[in-house]
Amino acid sequence: MQPRDMHKEASQWLNAQRHVLAQATLERLYQEYLELDSFFQGLDNSKSIRDLEYHLQYLSTALSVANPVLFSNYIAWAKILFAGLNFPEEMLPATLRCMAIEIGLLLPESIAGLVSSYIETGIAYVWQEEEESMAHSSETPYLSNLYREYLAALLNGERHKASDLIMQAVENKTSIKDIYLHVFQSSQREIGRLWQTNQISVAQEHYCTAVTQMIMSQLYPYIFNNEKIGRRLVATCVGGELHEIGVRMVADFFEMAGWDTYYLGANTPTESIIQSLEEHRADVLGISATMNFHISKVEEVIQAVRTSPLSTTLKILVGGYPFNSAPDLWEQVGADGWGVDASSAIAVANQWLDADGAQ
Repeated sequence: MQPRDMHKEASQWLNAQRHVLAQATLERLYQEYLELDSFFQGLDNSKSIRDLEYHLQYLSTALSVANPVLFSNYIAWAKILFAGLNFPEEMLPATLRCMAIEIGLLLPESIAGLVSSYIETGIAYVWQEEEESMAHSSETPYLSNLYREYLAALLNGERHKASDLIMQAVENKTSIKDIYLHVFQSSQREIGRLWQTNQISVAQEHYCTAVTQMIMSQLYPYIFNNEKIGRRLVATCVGGELHEIGVRMVADFFEMAGWDTYYLGANTPTESIIQSLEEHRADVLGISATMNFHISKVEEVIQAVRTSPLSTTLKILVGGYPFNSAPDLWEQVGADGWGVDASSAIAVANQWLDADGAQ
């Protein structure tokens, strides 16, 4: 069996046995880590099993693309989340050890060792002193005052003040691109960090995101007035992916560069994506994924596009946290390139245009 086929088989086994493995892992935790007993007594078993299934889902995704970095980065993220919830420090490595034991008992020997190696790498990340997270403070010196005022308005529930701050900045000739990168993007990352460390609730996180999306809509009269260059982008999230603000920012950057854009939004089925590509005769398809376990869906969409008549001319650009954390992932899923943010996404697309023009 080829190494990639073995990874795919391991991923499929984990998905098929995810609930059974989660239950068995929790039972082993109860049995083997008595020092955590007082903490376990306050837990809801159904929620614990759900969270264990999340761990397994991320592990399965990393295996599906043969990229252990995805799982290790998830563990680094989970460590910060656990600390914010005041979980015992030993909880995460103990969970992973018990999970590895149960995988060894349940999965075929031919793939159990492979899966366990991914888990061991994840355990090593738990004890690293310097951890990186998908959500980290990203304030930059440029527009720092506007960023801080805007973030404070969001967190205080003052959407009208947040809107006024941005509209005043635009009237004062502040670049909309700079507002997107240094205010909207930076504030979204900080809001994600605050949620991850249990400093704000899910409801607050959703509110802040909704307000930013509303204000982005208020900027459209300034965005949709550029001279067109005759190029077309279809931008979307795959089915199941609900985090859409990043790909919406990408579509807006393409609009500001003179492209005609067709933004499909969150949770778009594969057949609808292909239909839109055909209808709009797109030059570039932009796909966004924020959650690691949607990478397999990104790969499915790309494979479907590659087997269609569109594949001869269409370029596929991907982006989102998983691609930023594993920079070679875009190649593994079959894309033509990736962008770390909206600015780099349009730069990559323009390079493609320049190359086509030179031919």
